[in-house]
Amino acid sequence: MSSNGRAKDVSLREREEASRAYANGDFIEGAETYPPRWEAEAAAFRAGLGSRARLDLAYGPDPRQRFDLFLPEDAPRGLAIFFHGGYWMAFGRETWSHLAQGPLALGWAVAMPSYRLAPTARIAEMVEDAARATAAAAREVAGPVVLTGHSAGGHLAARLACAEAPVAPDLAARLLRCVPISPLSELEPLIPTAMNDTLRLDPTEAAAESPARAARRPTTAVTVHVGGQERPAFLWQARLLSEAWSCPWHVEPGRHHFDVIDALADPASRLVADLLGSGAVSRP
Repeated sequence: MSSNGRAKDVSLREREEASRAYANGDFIEGAETYPPRWEAEAAAFRAGLGSRARLDLAYGPDPRQRFDLFLPEDAPRGLAIFFHGGYWMAFGRETWSHLAQGPLALGWAVAMPSYRLAPTARIAEMVEDAARATAAAAREVAGPVVLTGHSAGGHLAARLACAEAPVAPDLAARLLRCVPISPLSELEPLIPTAMNDTLRLDPTEAAAESPARAARRPTTAVTVHVGGQERPAFLWQARLLSEAWSCPWHVEPGRHHFDVIDALADPASRLVADLLGSGAVSRP
């Protein structure tokens, strides 16, 4: 195989099966329609927010080390940060702006960072980007900080909830909650996949960057969310993190990998309640 020997003795069939386990779009009807819809909704949201959308704020020298900050009408109650998905290889912050609507409606500022992608960066470097973006956004907004992210972004959010995450003590004390959505919490199963030709994961990095193998920071409460209609691999990944960290996990009935994130735009959703710690929601 073409991943330079990082997954030894993997047959073509094993490679295909491993890749199929994480091929979300192949099992979602109309999967190709989602990215254009996300882009349109995100652009309309930014335009409608006017001066309360502070765009393209730098947290590092690379063009992808930027974040957008969306502000509520009054002084923020705190800061929510969303890390996008795309298997660490695709997308950027601009595709997901509309998902800020839920926390924003409840008075929270929302930051959405981009980060360097593979093959330019390794996953360990993306974790560093996530930490730097969080620190930069937290300097702009006072109060508690809560983290969420989807898929690969769920991995990044969970990594920052690890006890040994590259987060300064003063910022760590502000990280009250983390809600990884459909997170990749154990990276070793990705080594034999075709995508690893780009990710370049090896066993050492997979072990070091798998949240499920690390201790959770005791002061950061975690609730894992996942869609009930997701690939079995993602249900396993979500439950694994829940068991490793002795934290709750919630399976959202009827939701697949592409629409489980929609609840972030709904201030009355269980997802937003778990993220903000508001407790009461209008429906289970």
